[in-house]
Amino acid sequence: MTTAESRTAPAPPRAAGTDQATKETLEDYTLRFAPRSYRRWTPMVVATTALGGIAYMADFSIGAGIGLAHGTGNALVAIAVAAVVIFVTGFPLAYYGARYNIDLDLITRGSGFGYYGSVLTSVIFASFTFIFFALEGSIMAQGLKLGLGLPLWLGYLVSTLMVIPLVIYGMKALSKLQVWTTPVWLLLMVGPLVYLIAHDPGTVDRFLRYPGSDGDGGVNTASVLLGAGVCLSLIAQIGEQIDYLRFMPPKTPENRRTWWTAVVMAGPGWVVLGALKQAIGVFLAVYILSEVGPAAATEPIQQFRSAFDAMMPSWLVLPLAVALVVISQIKINVTNAYSGSLAWTNSFTRVTRHYPGRMVFVLVNLGFALALMEADMFSFLNSILGFYSNCAIAWVVTVATDIGVNKYLLHLSPLQPEFRRGMLHAVNPVGVVSFVAASGLSIAMYFHALGDTLQPYSPVAAALIAFVLTPLTAVATKGRYYLRRADDGIAEPLLDADGNPSAVTFDCHVCLQSYERPDLAACATHDAMVCSLCLSTDGAADHVLPAA
Repeated sequence: MTTAESRTAPAPPRAAGTDQATKETLEDYTLRFAPRSYRRWTPMVVATTALGGIAYMADFSIGAGIGLAHGTGNALVAIAVAAVVIFVTGFPLAYYGARYNIDLDLITRGSGFGYYGSVLTSVIFASFTFIFFALEGSIMAQGLKLGLGLPLWLGYLVSTLMVIPLVIYGMKALSKLQVWTTPVWLLLMVGPLVYLIAHDPGTVDRFLRYPGSDGDGGVNTASVLLGAGVCLSLIAQIGEQIDYLRFMPPKTPENRRTWWTAVVMAGPGWVVLGALKQAIGVFLAVYILSEVGPAAATEPIQQFRSAFDAMMPSWLVLPLAVALVVISQIKINVTNAYSGSLAWTNSFTRVTRHYPGRMVFVLVNLGFALALMEADMFSFLNSILGFYSNCAIAWVVTVATDIGVNKYLLHLSPLQPEFRRGMLHAVNPVGVVSFVAASGLSIAMYFHALGDTLQPYSPVAAALIAFVLTPLTAVATKGRYYLRRADDGIAEPLLDADGNPSAVTFDCHVCLQSYERPDLAACATHDAMVCSLCLSTDGAADHVLPAA
């Protein structure tokens, strides 16, 4: 089909809601392939924006909780083990998101789950965003209580509502927010730590020798794995990183070095800073333990209040501690609210074939988060994260294995990612079976169904089962359930000479907008083309190509 033919094809009546869907999804190409015409940022601006989203304070609480329970030695090993797993599994996902300019849900569709099968993982990711929104909101409320005297319930509400005006806008607004606030955040976070170590070297020795409340100071496998399981709840953070990395410019011979640096640094590399923050959380918790007690020692506001108190006049301590907490909360929770709204909207649009508007699901996500905060989730944080990590590990390892093994080693999964309705089977057993088995068995282990001895090994089981079952299921099915059809009816190649998604544009004859080649497929009933979102909202399947 030629460009001229696609532009002159008769247009059918537009479906209700098409104008709204088109307008909203073109703000920053939510639910879509991100076209080259929109991706005007340099690799390093994209990387800085993506890394700004990991300014959250939860790492300090997570590290502190593990360290106080299991001791410094076990905590540091657990943090390192989790970081390695997160880096290795995050690398192929980050590469695919940056190379082909699609988010993690679109990657998941074509990497073992199918068009509707990936709804499972969209819900898992959406849950990640509101769980961590609630965690960060709780930390901010603690800061507002200490600094301004606000009751916690009101602090929870303030931390939720203040994000709404910021998250209405997409990548353009978020990139400015993250770039301008990152230097201030880094200074406030690193300054106190450097001061404490320089002026009281004994703090390092006390930190390293801390045995934990249920340990003897030695390193043991069960404690390490229990701690690593909590840290691995952050494995789904790669999804939020990819929400930014999908706006990377095309990779060319000229920008190859900076492109790869940005992808590694802002993709799997986020966990390096995350692990350092967790270790700092252990250090600060041990430092203030005798002053505030074990319950408050896990609260970042208390950690940094004590750290600032050692180096500054008393009148400046609380304002700076509160400023650090508020800046951190805003930086991460605009990302949590934004990414969560994309995940919910994506799932709802596919299942109902109706686009309700992303703002609806911004409010839904914030509602879930606020309910968790009001239920005092901070007091049972490690239990929530330990349980959740099993689902997150099963999902991420399944997708990473499909990309690394099934695509590049076994060649059973199509190398080029596919996400359009009509091109994919509804459900692909490769990913769905592997994910359900890995998450189900590991959750059973976590809740002691297979005995107390195996309970600490639930995150290991989730990773190993997903890693083994994903290629086995692909071999057993011979890769038959990846593509419903291999030809999308458009002669123009998907990729250009450098292997980047093609920038050639065509018109969608449903919404009458112009889109780049990877976002369209031929129409089943007209001599024209249809964009991916119009295919998703086609209730009668009039435009969806038949199986081939």
